[in-house]
Amino acid sequence: MHNPSTEARPSLYYTYQVFAPWLASAHPAQDRKKVVIVGAGPAGMVTALELARHGVPSVVLSAELQFSQGSRAICFTRRSMEILQQVGVADRMTAGGLPWRFGNSFYRGQRVFRMEAPHDADDRFFPIINVQQQFMEEYLHDACKANPLIDFRWGNKVNQVEQKDGCAVLEVDTPEGPYALESDWVVAADGGRSGIRSAMNLQMEGASYEGFFVIADIQIDLPLPTERLAFFDPEWNPGNTILMHREPHGIWRVDYQLPPGETPEEALRPESLKARIDAQLAMIGHAGLKWEMDWSSVYSARTLTLPDFVHGSVIFTGDAAHLLPIFGVRGANTAFQDAQSLGWQLAFVVKGLSGKKLLTNHSTERVGAAREIITEAGKSTRFMAPPSPGFRLLRDAVLSLSLTQEFVRPLYHWRTSRPHEYTHSMLNSTGDDNGLFKSGPAHGAPPQNVRLGAAGGQGDFLLDHLGGGFDLLYFTNTDLPEALQEVIRSARAQGIPLKVTAVGAAHTVAGADQHLSDANGHLRQRYGVPVNDSANGAAYLLRPDQHVCARWLTLDAKRLQAALLTALPQ
Repeated sequence: MHNPSTEARPSLYYTYQVFAPWLASAHPAQDRKKVVIVGAGPAGMVTALELARHGVPSVVLSAELQFSQGSRAICFTRRSMEILQQVGVADRMTAGGLPWRFGNSFYRGQRVFRMEAPHDADDRFFPIINVQQQFMEEYLHDACKANPLIDFRWGNKVNQVEQKDGCAVLEVDTPEGPYALESDWVVAADGGRSGIRSAMNLQMEGASYEGFFVIADIQIDLPLPTERLAFFDPEWNPGNTILMHREPHGIWRVDYQLPPGETPEEALRPESLKARIDAQLAMIGHAGLKWEMDWSSVYSARTLTLPDFVHGSVIFTGDAAHLLPIFGVRGANTAFQDAQSLGWQLAFVVKGLSGKKLLTNHSTERVGAAREIITEAGKSTRFMAPPSPGFRLLRDAVLSLSLTQEFVRPLYHWRTSRPHEYTHSMLNSTGDDNGLFKSGPAHGAPPQNVRLGAAGGQGDFLLDHLGGGFDLLYFTNTDLPEALQEVIRSARAQGIPLKVTAVGAAHTVAGADQHLSDANGHLRQRYGVPVNDSANGAAYLLRPDQHVCARWLTLDAKRLQAALLTALPQ
């Protein structure tokens, strides 16, 4: 019998709610489900919300009765915010978050590198915003709770998953005992210590780095801006690295590397935490400033991924599918991209709009993304925590040279998480004009957001108008050709969600669902479409996750039909 804690978790800034457990006795009829999601963290809830956007119901199981303990993930990227905008929680994140775009690296008391993340008028969101994970989980949960297609079950722990006859049977334990739950698909979003992954004896590929880091969240009034601070080889922690981040509600995150041989248990003793945090505060000129501990933990850096995310009826996502170091804010931000990708592709398979080959594509794309991140994160990890004497020698040489030689300072760059480009995706059109464009987002790239002028329509930015299915951006100031309209009608008759936006028209366009005048030609310029020819029939086709799968200098009905067939393999 599963008995999760009913005692609210302690926090100096967040009031935890303990939810009532979902009990099978109150719901005796357990029919076969379309999708069961195991895990109610960022990956699990975004997957549920994405499935619901495409009309697919799901059950979300959480073993606990409350949100996760501690701030955990705190830095969310622009692309993550664009994904969260799609599922309806970006406004709440923005209202309570701290945006920032600068990072500083210090060595021997000198600032040796200042990172500036790009940000311009076409960006709705800042490069990064800091929000503690409990708040983000609360916002996602509220969105799940408000959606009739999402059945959220607190206090339900999965003990076993058995696959048979093309579906999965889960044994789910609750405070009143276990019950059986049958589902066509199971999404394993049960975190880095995934019980489902362990039970299936699945092995990850990659590397685990020696050494540990302490995460300590302290409540303190520091008169410093919201910028990332990194300190290399400080006097109080020689040879190691310290990171600092400002969080909302008067909290600061302090990450520091432990000397070799020190155990996590030793590091988390109150006297050890106090001595080290006091030393860090003294080093930055705030000795004796009063602070209070909110939460602390220990982690080690790992760069691991499953080589395949799909195993029969079970699909792994988020930390259950890969383990990434926190350097470069990769954990939750990668999980959002996993969930957005999985949500639409699983939904289209469930609805019969595509074959299971689409899930093979999801796995290939996201494993490729994980491996790209591992390559980048490995570089950051080896700089932050050198794994061998040779790497330490190289890192120390960079540190020393950086005091006087500017050319080595960019090596401090932490290679921030970025959205993966599915350049070689099987969903990309082979008969379009991708290679003929001189600029604009190419095959597999995420969309370029664009600030719209006053005549642009209801929203302020392009992405405010898109989402919910395939998006066809058709650059024209005249009606769509009848043959093209016929292909669009045929796709919709098959159940394919396809929205058409006419760009460059100041009036309603036959065959388009909406129009954006683009009077100054800025949108066309950002998408590589000639500004002086708004009636040439250029077009972009965006997948439901808004990545580009086709683009044309001149679109006709036959080419659109071919692109849709490629994007939805049977």
